[in-house]
Amino acid sequence: MSTAPDRRTLRWRSTQEEILGAAVALMARDGVAGMSLSAVARSVGMRPPSLYEYFPSKNALYDALFERGARELRSAVLRAGTDPQHAGAPLATLRACAHSYVEWSMANPVPAQLLNWRPVPGFEPSRQAFTASLSMVHDIRALLALAVAQDLLDPAAAGEDALLLFISVIAGVVSQQLANEPSADLAAGRFARLVDPAVTMWLTYYALRNEP
Repeated sequence: MSTAPDRRTLRWRSTQEEILGAAVALMARDGVAGMSLSAVARSVGMRPPSLYEYFPSKNALYDALFERGARELRSAVLRAGTDPQHAGAPLATLRACAHSYVEWSMANPVPAQLLNWRPVPGFEPSRQAFTASLSMVHDIRALLALAVAQDLLDPAAAGEDALLLFISVIAGVVSQQLANEPSADLAAGRFARLVDPAVTMWLTYYALRNEP
């Protein structure tokens, strides 16, 4: 028996994606917290009550945007991390993943704000929406553990503090770039171009130490 979605389901998903796209465009214009459900409905030619068939509340729409953004970001980082040229080289993979994180965030500033900040008062992503973000953290943790196992980093690099510091360093680059030069490209961004030295600082701090 076929498990392919029927036409009604496909239309529903297509409309849902159209609504999400319209919401991102309006948030880019009016600010992430300034999104209006009625404005989103009008932009897709829909009456506001009909929008609730797809998203029962404003926070539900934010939640869907968070989930989609987290999923896309993790996919981008995974693609960079599984590049064959980095195979078996966890430190090179770590750098590639960091660059991919910053690059995706600059190309997608609206969902990047939802993922890196809390720009909407009262909004917290649901457990389901947060799944891809947690999976990405797990991916980084495994990469750090591999680097330690290969004697490339101090054992402390596999700890929770090291993981949190690495995430803070990369997210900090993204936050400063989006806050100060949201329209700059990757090469010209004053903060984005510092991602490599930022990773180097982290690697230097967790380099192998000879002392006990």
